[in-house]
Amino acid sequence: QVQLVDSGGGLVQAGGSLRLSCAAPGRTFSNFAMGWFRRAPGKQRVFVAAVSRSGGITVYTDSVKWRFTISRDNAKNTGYLQMNSLKPEDTAVYYCAAKFTIGDISPRWDYNYWGQGTQVTVSS
Repeated sequence: QVQLVDSGGGLVQAGGSLRLSCAAPGRTFSNFAMGWFRRAPGKQRVFVAAVSRSGGITVYTDSVKWRFTISRDNAKNTGYLQMNSLKPEDTAVYYCAAKFTIGDISPRWDYNYWGQGTQVTVSS
């Protein structure tokens, strides 16, 4: 079992920035790929970004490319999502997720472990 604690959400004006964190206390975080997903009001949860075990491979959904950056610090068992140039359509509950992987890959699906979610609200 992997416990994930995500944090860092809040209310920000359009064009602003936030950094989300995902902590995995007491785990060998480097064995897991990490992803971020979001669920907007009235919509399904969708993929946002993922990073491989080493941090060397990242992938993003098109709508956040060049604005969001996913990263990780395995020494701290923590992952991050830096969100810049935020737009009202980025408003959602954001969830971090972890998936055990054999290779250094950054999957978009089939995550096993989830954080509780953190609310991001972008005002226009």
